[in-house]
Amino acid sequence: MSQPRCTHAVPLSLIHKGESVRVKCVCGKDETRRFLINLGFVENAEVTVITETDGNVIVSLKGTRLAVSRVMARRVMTA
Repeated sequence: MSQPRCTHAVPLSLIHKGESVRVKCVCGKDETRRFLINLGFVENAEVTVITETDGNVIVSLKGTRLAVSRVMARRVMTA
């Protein structure tokens, strides 16, 4: 997989509670990208940050609540 170039994008880890954003791209190593894409973090998917607890970011994605680590959330670029 080629590495996407995300310009003018904000990492999911910096999005505040209650905000909804769209996934622009997923960055990182192929294994990490594949993992996040399989969870549903695909281009143009709408993500809403529900809360942050103990370093995890809890989001609503495609009608499902997911918890991802802050490190993983840094790999999801949003607009």
